[in-house]
Amino acid sequence: MTIREIQDEIVNEFSLLDGDMEMTIFYIMELGQKLPSMPEEEKTEDNVVKGCQSKVWLTASLKAGKVYFTADSNTAITKGLVSLLIRIFNGQYPDDILNTDLFFMNKIGMERFIGTQRSNGFAAMVKQMKLYALAFKSKMEVGS
Repeated sequence: MTIREIQDEIVNEFSLLDGDMEMTIFYIMELGQKLPSMPEEEKTEDNVVKGCQSKVWLTASLKAGKVYFTADSNTAITKGLVSLLIRIFNGQYPDDILNTDLFFMNKIGMERFIGTQRSNGFAAMVKQMKLYALAFKSKMEVGS
């Protein structure tokens, strides 16, 4: 699936919640519970996303030219938010990640239920994922 198709799918899922704040937060936390666990040895200071109020660990690897992320957080909501980003960006090419316009947050009205601090943290997660994509893109260009 393309990044756009995945975002459309997320928008459709959240539309079923009909703007119910409590159900939306519960759903985000549920998504976080489904996130594959991150190996404990990867939960290091080097892998902490700077700018998040909660602790968020994020790593990335490149396989067959595509980027794959692993992440975890010490809070359920933040873990759910990072799981959405992983769903969107996992298995995508670095260029696609770098050139993506993330629109799903506005369409689902995310700012209503995550607040300013988490919005800043969410932006920091996106930035970190794009930095990984940029590093992999540069590495691939040097290698070719």
